[in-house]
Amino acid sequence: MTDDLGVYIHIPFCASRCDYCAFVTYVGVDDLHERYVDGVLREIEINAELQEKSATSIYVGGGTPSRIDPTLLGKILAEIKKTSYCEVSVEVNPEDATAERLGSLVDAGVTRFSVGVQSTQEHVLKDLGRQHCGGSVKEIADIVADSGVATWSMDLIAGATSERDADLQATLEDVLDHESAPPHLSCYLLSVEKGTPLSRDPARHPDDDTLARRYEIVDTALEERGYEWYEVSNWSKPGHESRHNQLYWDQGNYVGLGAGAHSHHNGYRSWNVANLDTYLKGVESGVRPLGGDEQLSIATQDFEALALQIRTRKGVQTPKGFNPDALHGFVVKREGRVVLTQRGRLMANQVTRLLSKQSEEFSLDLSRQLT
Repeated sequence: MTDDLGVYIHIPFCASRCDYCAFVTYVGVDDLHERYVDGVLREIEINAELQEKSATSIYVGGGTPSRIDPTLLGKILAEIKKTSYCEVSVEVNPEDATAERLGSLVDAGVTRFSVGVQSTQEHVLKDLGRQHCGGSVKEIADIVADSGVATWSMDLIAGATSERDADLQATLEDVLDHESAPPHLSCYLLSVEKGTPLSRDPARHPDDDTLARRYEIVDTALEERGYEWYEVSNWSKPGHESRHNQLYWDQGNYVGLGAGAHSHHNGYRSWNVANLDTYLKGVESGVRPLGGDEQLSIATQDFEALALQIRTRKGVQTPKGFNPDALHGFVVKREGRVVLTQRGRLMANQVTRLLSKQSEEFSLDLSRQLT
């Protein structure tokens, strides 16, 4: 567990809701931007941890953070204590990636952008319910690269039923094969989340074999271009890894601000109310907008540590009772650690459960021998 402190700021406003999205988002309430920012500022004031410690990373997600005025976002960033090396990331929609807007965000202290491209193929974007056009990715990359940030990323989603292998390959070429290519890329396999338009249409649900093939296409293409995977869904050039995301994978402490945002402190997990009106009324009255909380048991923390770290390139220390034969082809041993192969990355959840079971069985057997 790290001593770093992360801050997640949730901006829930969107122009429209994508068909796969299950995040806390609101459409048609842009008149609440200033009131919401004032609410987040009030939440910072009443959060003791933010008054005592400085953030080592800040991540602004959504929703669509780039939808609100950069000066409003700047007000929030200005009120958070930060270390001199703090990474400040903001998610940006392609249609908002103008030189003026990005320049204003950099002036406000942003050091990293994450641009949600998803695909450059128009029929795939339409199938995902995205509103932006895919053909301007090179122009967007040039603008972001010239904005003054130290590093940045583009995000893709693979696996829509309308997508062919050739569509994904074309997207990768559009994103990567030019001088302003992002030094970091995230690619998420399309998942069906409960309550979304995608979930209500089984004909649009992705096929597992297709998802596996798409992952292999992405991983191979990135490796050929000098990117290294450092987490199942994330690749980067050396030195461009996301510090904030690494804090999550290391079970670090973080404070969540905004409607529906989650926090974690040494095994204690809590989350804000998701309802926008309830959140605003709560913080405006000086009350922490708590939606729920839980204290994780040591066993749960250990399992989550295994589940998170096995997804990373550094892997996990070889568990007690590790049986390599049961995971042949899914993991390799490297410097005393167990690391996923490409095939294993596609089965990360199953590998986690098997490693956990092996360790439990070993501990139980050892206990029997000692009694």
